[in-house]
Amino acid sequence: MNWLNIIRPRAVLLLFPLGLNAQTPEWIWHDNHGVPPADNEVRYFRKTFAVDGTVRRAVLALAGDDQAVAFLNGKRVAISRGWEHATRANVRQAIVSGANLLAIRGKNNSGDAALIARLDLTFDSGKTETIVTDPSWVSSATPADGWEKPGFDAPGWTKAVSHGKLGIAPYGDVMAAPLATAAEKLTVPPGFKVELLRSAQPGEGSWICMTIDPKGRLIISPQERGAPLLRVTLSPKGQVAKIQPLTAPVGIAMGLLYAFDSLYVSGLGPEGDGVYRLRDTKGTDQFDEVTLLKKWDGGMGEHGAHAIVLGPDKMLYLVNGNFTHIPKDISPDSPHKHYAEDQLLPREEDGNGFGVGLKPPGGQVLRMDPEGKSWELWASGMRNTYDIAFNTDGELFGFDSDMEWDWGMPWYRPIRIIHLVSAGDYGFREGTGKWPPYYPDSLPPAVNVGIGSPTGLKFGTDSKFPPAYRQALFAMDWAYGRLFAVHFKPEGATYSATFETFLEGKPLNLTDLEFGHDGAMYFITGGRGTQSGLYRVSYVGPRVRQPALTAEEKQELKTAAAARAARHRLEKFQGHEDPAAVNFAWPYLDSPDRWMRYAARIAIESQPVEQWQQRALDETRTEASITALLALARLGSASQEPQLLQALGRLSPDQLTVDQKLEALRVVELAFIRMGHPDADTAQSVINALDPLYPAPETRINHELCQLLIYLEAPDVVSKTLALLDAAPTQEEQIYYVFRLRTLKTGWTLDQRRHYFSWFNQSHAGLQHPADLVAWFKTTGQDYHDGASFPRFMANIRKDAVAALTDADRAELAPLITGQQTAVAPAPTQTRKFVREWKMEDLLPAIDQVSKGRSFERGKEVFAAAQCMQCHRFGNEGGAVGPDLTAVASRFTVRDILDSIIEPSKVISEQYQNMTLTLKDGDEVTGRIVEEDNQKVVLVTDALKQTKTEVKRSDVVSRRASKVSPMPEGLLVIFNKDEILDLLAYLESGGKPDAPMFRAAK
Repeated sequence: MNWLNIIRPRAVLLLFPLGLNAQTPEWIWHDNHGVPPADNEVRYFRKTFAVDGTVRRAVLALAGDDQAVAFLNGKRVAISRGWEHATRANVRQAIVSGANLLAIRGKNNSGDAALIARLDLTFDSGKTETIVTDPSWVSSATPADGWEKPGFDAPGWTKAVSHGKLGIAPYGDVMAAPLATAAEKLTVPPGFKVELLRSAQPGEGSWICMTIDPKGRLIISPQERGAPLLRVTLSPKGQVAKIQPLTAPVGIAMGLLYAFDSLYVSGLGPEGDGVYRLRDTKGTDQFDEVTLLKKWDGGMGEHGAHAIVLGPDKMLYLVNGNFTHIPKDISPDSPHKHYAEDQLLPREEDGNGFGVGLKPPGGQVLRMDPEGKSWELWASGMRNTYDIAFNTDGELFGFDSDMEWDWGMPWYRPIRIIHLVSAGDYGFREGTGKWPPYYPDSLPPAVNVGIGSPTGLKFGTDSKFPPAYRQALFAMDWAYGRLFAVHFKPEGATYSATFETFLEGKPLNLTDLEFGHDGAMYFITGGRGTQSGLYRVSYVGPRVRQPALTAEEKQELKTAAAARAARHRLEKFQGHEDPAAVNFAWPYLDSPDRWMRYAARIAIESQPVEQWQQRALDETRTEASITALLALARLGSASQEPQLLQALGRLSPDQLTVDQKLEALRVVELAFIRMGHPDADTAQSVINALDPLYPAPETRINHELCQLLIYLEAPDVVSKTLALLDAAPTQEEQIYYVFRLRTLKTGWTLDQRRHYFSWFNQSHAGLQHPADLVAWFKTTGQDYHDGASFPRFMANIRKDAVAALTDADRAELAPLITGQQTAVAPAPTQTRKFVREWKMEDLLPAIDQVSKGRSFERGKEVFAAAQCMQCHRFGNEGGAVGPDLTAVASRFTVRDILDSIIEPSKVISEQYQNMTLTLKDGDEVTGRIVEEDNQKVVLVTDALKQTKTEVKRSDVVSRRASKVSPMPEGLLVIFNKDEILDLLAYLESGGKPDAPMFRAAK
């Protein structure tokens, strides 16, 4: 370090210690006997230490003035290229039992010279030990072969010299852990107080899940492999009194529950991914018994197995994401069965290949007994619900995720609060196959919330909050740092809901929450390697009394409770045969309550079809007839299709409400899907009945009529649908009709084909979007932009449409077919020279400069020059190979963003993770799987060029997630420091030139 520009005497190095204990590391260097260190001077240091016991965690912190390289038992484990911030490395794999050697090579560029290190060891027993740099180390001016290895005889090596303890000026506390977002930066309603209790320390990982034990202690799971569960003891005033690692060999838990004197863990354990039961059988306050209850098929990733909660029936309810397969030994008496894709027209997989090949049921809720012996499929059709919670009525709720890559497409479904009931299907199917919420064979959300990434969920029942919040459901959004309070109102056998933003911060990667024995809310942040924090929210405002209910409100609650009780009686018949079921459930098929009809239908479907099929065909009450025929369409035989359609035809469209028309049209669809395409006469009869209704005044009815008439190849469907396309005001509605027409081969004139393909070559920038969608973006501080899969969806729709052409039409339409295509912005052509290979240590000291006085234009220029736009969407531009960066600052700190650019493989989201397939001949193929069936697997092996490789599925021996990010390293080597800071400011701003960081520094 060159101190020429710092006007202070050298003696200052020995001043201002922070009062740390004997385990405080010291800045050391070789004893040069009073001779100042030379420029480019290199010195060597060694320290032996003994390890007695099994080390669970070992973290080395290292800083060098100016460089340092650390070796542990001869293995290079860490490199420091600067003194400002210590480099940290997990070195557990290099630790051995018995004698160990930590060796460091230090280099001084100029000026003063020193290095500092601390090795923190945590043992399975819970014991901790620390090895620090101090004068007990030995050093040498010259190396010899094997100097960094154990067993080396070090004659002539002398004691190192201390220049002062950690914290001395001008170095400061170079080992200080990064802090979680300050509580002062969070907003809460008046009367509430937020405290940051603790920031995660080095080696404690990034926190993703939490539960509370009977003693009121919080148990937290980091996301990193090898990181132990942590137990946090709270003081009577809600502060952190103690934090200790648990010795049980489980981790990466996305589900934690303390119940039945056990800790249930859905995570990674000794036998792989699964559900484990941990017990303390010896009274040591550690879990010594670990029992695998169920091994998961599908893994523990972000779309894998998630939360575990205790139900009012003393059963355990587990929620899993859409990548988790149903256990093979699921009970045949499970309430939920008979699920299927149920798509009338061909669907497409996701444009970027996410979730390719996955089939229903999608995300699911499983129910098991405390011993893990009985497993039932309880509900499904979610995408990726991370957490679930019961209210005081004993009803279960979830917070389901959206597929943000679908923004701008008609099948996009927002994040939503769902009331989870026995046998519920919530309509999620992969790719374009997501069901609209009005399908009667599914259940709708309680409320749509918008865009985001749902995580933790908890009712405020155990809080000491005002009454409205004690009854609220607190729902976390990881992506945009929002904690919602959802307020429910009983409505028939279910609930309606509204929501408010209760707490908000940026960045604030909310992952989970609990309510402590003191009535305060405790929540954690983290995930994907980001800095974690533990926070406390308490109510300190004036007392708020529960408002008295009016007589009318009391009656409403009583009526709703009776409706839920009736629904529960129906649910008892679901999943198994009972001779009383049909007669009990049948009257409810005519209920005005959709949720009651649904429960009754499932109870009836659980009985042999022969018992009720004729009754369904004979039913004359309108609502009951539609619901009974829906059950028959799902489970009846193909031979019953004509009778079913005839019975449905008795209903006059003029006498049906809009909802009943939609239900009836879905029954027809399901009959064709499950019973098969009708014969020619029946098809013509259906066309004759439906064609006069198309187009209808209602958009949803037009969508279903469009599907049915295309399926039946009705003569006028093309002309009518093109007219609707021309009149549609939103991008989403226009795409709906373009998508539905794409595979239709008959009934086109050449002019109609020209009309259709011309649409692809037009600009649609001026089209509207649904008002709700635009508003959801605004609430997160963004302007609306299309999702990452939008360009490829459009390309695939066009491709399907071209494939449906005859050779003659293809030749005639060639100029239109090969017309304007949606393209990624071209890579910049300017040639730039190498500047340097940037490391985190090089840029961290300047990271505070991102917040002010930056250049928007230069940041945008660097974003383009680094070819970010080739892979990432930013606003409505860019590629879809990597994550959308428009709102990246809502999820990550500037430090996190920089870290992900410099070390892209450090943390890889499974949405963008390549798979490596090992083939029978030993070859390996790495890429993103975009198509898979029983015969083949298709991978994109070059994301930018969209190069595809197809392999026989039978040739695949194994598959594993690639540990190398598709994003290359070294993207910053052609930029100087100010350009990189401008790039970070550009990302932090969301591309807004009027953001505060672009204002002139004062």
